[in-house]
Amino acid sequence: MLLRYFYDEKLAHASYLVGCQATGEAVVVDPMRNIKPYIELAESEKLKIVGALETHIHADFVSGSRELADRFETKMYISDEGDENWKYQNLENVSHQLLKDGDTFKIGNLLFETMHTPGHTPESISFMLTDRGGNADMPMGIFTGDFVFVGDIGRPDLLEKAAGIIGTSESGAKAMYQSVERFKTMPDYLQIWPAHGAGSACGKSLGAVPSSTVGYEKKFNWAMKFNEEQAFIDALLEGQPEPPYYFAVMKHVNKVGIDLIKNLPVLKKVSTFEEILKLIAEGNQVLDTRAADDYANGHIEGTINIPFTNSFTNWAGWLVDYSKPLYLLVEEEVLEEMKIALRSVGIDLVLGYGDVNDIFDGVSAESLETYICVMPKEAAKLIEADEVTILDVRNQAEWNGGHLDNAQHIMVGTLLKRLEEVSKEKRILVHCQSGVRSAIAMSVLQAKGIKNCVNMAGGYSLWINEVNQ
Repeated sequence: MLLRYFYDEKLAHASYLVGCQATGEAVVVDPMRNIKPYIELAESEKLKIVGALETHIHADFVSGSRELADRFETKMYISDEGDENWKYQNLENVSHQLLKDGDTFKIGNLLFETMHTPGHTPESISFMLTDRGGNADMPMGIFTGDFVFVGDIGRPDLLEKAAGIIGTSESGAKAMYQSVERFKTMPDYLQIWPAHGAGSACGKSLGAVPSSTVGYEKKFNWAMKFNEEQAFIDALLEGQPEPPYYFAVMKHVNKVGIDLIKNLPVLKKVSTFEEILKLIAEGNQVLDTRAADDYANGHIEGTINIPFTNSFTNWAGWLVDYSKPLYLLVEEEVLEEMKIALRSVGIDLVLGYGDVNDIFDGVSAESLETYICVMPKEAAKLIEADEVTILDVRNQAEWNGGHLDNAQHIMVGTLLKRLEEVSKEKRILVHCQSGVRSAIAMSVLQAKGIKNCVNMAGGYSLWINEVNQ
């Protein structure tokens, strides 16, 4: 048997290729939309990809199952649990097998057994794997998807918070309690292969370790400590992070399908500063993906700044309007990687790009917009003189843990939809925990015409160290 792990750092998403070397067949578990890494491995190991297994209808990335089906005519192994709202659609031309609790199927000498594990979503399933090629008659491990993570379990509130299905948080938490109780009866030796790691919004305290065991999680995972249902429900629902807006989009596209990558538009190269101005004037979105310091020192009015770091995909999912054309200001050598990142969350209406080295070459400073950064001690003087209002763009848990007096709280991901709430009576002092998200917020405010604002560099953390000692 061959088992290989793939990890998308920008989405904290784990997927797996499992192969039977005796028969030369392989499947991919919870595949990402960019299937190239799986193809390269399969070719190097002389395996044929014959299937894609999905643990549930994912909310945080576009599944690659239909890409694999188009390329290799693979079979989709998908859940048939949950009610009519949680059934996959548009499967008429796709080979597939619907699975319920206890169903099994074989890939070469590999036996997969389906286990219904609702809670994160009603249709969620896990796959227990037994390698019959080695004469084993007991499973080696379990692909848990978003059911059990290392140190955490899947959140049950996404359907209510992201998809707007009222009342599902409580019912999902109750279902998760029963799933966890079932998990506790499983053998300690079983390996656990989850679909996410630290940084994912599908839980609140995921570990940064790729795998675990049932026994280890039963001993150390916080969610395994409860013997009373209501206490478990209360603890599970408390402190869950805000789900990005794009989660609702992902639920839809993974349920009904999305355009194949081969059918997406070829990006047009935009060569001049004037062309970018024209695109903005016509109502197009333009993302400037340079570092925040470069953007602060000079940028095109009307652009939004999301630096191309590991958090790029998350903030793009929060802030990009999926219905409007998008253009990128980017260093050309990372363009392909950026396209993959955007497509991984279904941002497909990317029509063009400009190389930042060309676009800004020869442009006068007077033609560019800037913004000011101040250090916490200078910010404290502005606050003491009553010259600013404070806008805190951190998440709810950070705010609850401590905040500046009289600050207004609007999490940066929600800022575009809550601009009318921003107090504009005075100059606005924007801050987050470290200065990264407040820089994004500064670009959003300026792009939408709110110019009288200043960024607090170093954020609340530096404030605590330098001012509030």
